[in-house]
Amino acid sequence: MATAYGPDTRDHLRPGTGSGGYPPAKHFLPAALRAPFEARTWRELGYLLLSLPISVVLFSFAVTMVSLGLGMLITFLGIPVLAAGLAMCRGFGAVERGRARGLLRLDVADPAPVRGKGGLMSWVGAVLKSGVSWRHLLYAVLHMPWATFAFTVAVTFWAYGWAAFTYPLWRWVFPAYVGVDGIQLYGDSTHQVYLDSTFEVAVTSGLGLALVLVTPWIIRGLVSVDRVMVLGLLGPSRLATRVSELESDRGVVVDTAAADLRRIERDLHDGAQARLVALAMDLGLAKEKLTDDPEAAARMVDEAHGEVKVALQELRDLARGIHPAVLTDRGLDAALSAIASRCTVPVKVVVDLESRPAQAIEGIAYFTVSELLQNVSKHARATRASVDVWRAEDRLMLQVTDDGRGGAGVARGSGLAGLTERLDAVDGILVVDSPAGGPTTVTAELPWRG
Repeated sequence: MATAYGPDTRDHLRPGTGSGGYPPAKHFLPAALRAPFEARTWRELGYLLLSLPISVVLFSFAVTMVSLGLGMLITFLGIPVLAAGLAMCRGFGAVERGRARGLLRLDVADPAPVRGKGGLMSWVGAVLKSGVSWRHLLYAVLHMPWATFAFTVAVTFWAYGWAAFTYPLWRWVFPAYVGVDGIQLYGDSTHQVYLDSTFEVAVTSGLGLALVLVTPWIIRGLVSVDRVMVLGLLGPSRLATRVSELESDRGVVVDTAAADLRRIERDLHDGAQARLVALAMDLGLAKEKLTDDPEAAARMVDEAHGEVKVALQELRDLARGIHPAVLTDRGLDAALSAIASRCTVPVKVVVDLESRPAQAIEGIAYFTVSELLQNVSKHARATRASVDVWRAEDRLMLQVTDDGRGGAGVARGSGLAGLTERLDAVDGILVVDSPAGGPTTVTAELPWRG
């Protein structure tokens, strides 16, 4: 099994280091003062500015094509025209997903393409029956009014904020010799109010600064609605996402089962099978010597008896690795206590379960704790450990804690990464909390399925 406590993992997880072991960037200004100048703010503002012209084009195209298609339904041509409009909306959706990915850093998966069984009419029917196509049309219709509102609010706050904040710098454009000392705040036939005194200029600049500081957060609130619309209307449906996850989990289960089968075959071939072959040869030689040299034959039979014991022990260990009898007969409490007794450090086991979960879940829980305790024995340099098992509503919770050196992580190729994949295959979760210097706490969550 790969070492989960290797030096690379510890370096990556050492406190005060960022990705790749480099120290994280230090900011000397609070977030409220940094926000107007951050790249994120400018990207999101650019997204809102582009949304208006793009949404107008998309709205106009969608309404035109749908109206034309519906209007021509009295003839046969209306159906392919409507399908073509929906297909173009899907194309615009791909552009919008790319724009969200580039400017909002929102990674939205592409929905499954439309697949007809062959021929134009099959494709037309598949487009019209696709819920994804109609969701793209709904996005084209709904996004235009929202984009107009968001564009107006963002530009108004941004322009007024920076204009008021920098007012002392461009006030000189109002020439004093024509009797205009500043921006006219109010005016009628009897009197006018200008922002011309030092106090008024300072207040204007202060209000502008407040608007500059609050505008980025208004922009973030506006684009959050765009995020919801893109995720909900332009991405794959929850059902399609769930099917994709189940297909991936099925692949993991198949790969895991194949790896386990290869391990069992290798252990049988290299261990018990080879020992039994040698045992058969020894017994054959002993049979030949039985009449000529009874003492030598007796020694060979005695040695063969010892080999039988060793082979039986290897078979027991192999069977324990497949599914231990104590787990089937007595449940997790006894099985985990047996694992803990073989650990190189003292382990306290607490199992608080009123009933037993499904046999498959029980087996996964057993092997999860077994591998975690092997990590403790081999890599953690701990002096003690504990195993806690309990039920939280419809979930089986496992927690393994040790006081070792820490630094464990779910890095690619590590034992913990393999455990994570196995738990993902049954909708489980593995969470590792292992700061450098320890302690290490690994929490696993499995569905109950009793």
